Amino acid sequence: MSVIYLLISISIVVAIGFFIAFIRAVKTGQYDDDYTPSVRMLFDDELKVEKPKSIQITKEKQI
Repeated sequence: MSVIYLLISISIVVAIGFFIAFIRAVKTGQYDDDYTPSVRMLFDDELKVEKPKSIQITKEKQI
């Protein structure tokens, strides 16, 4: 039973360590994306709408 308490306490310490590392990375700007906004205008985001094919009606000669 004491092994379970030991493992739970070690896992909580490791989880707190990872959480602190994550908070530090966010505060220092590790996840900021500086590249994408500068090239966003180069991406083709416009929807291409195809024009419906028009049916050509020919007039017959009237006699």
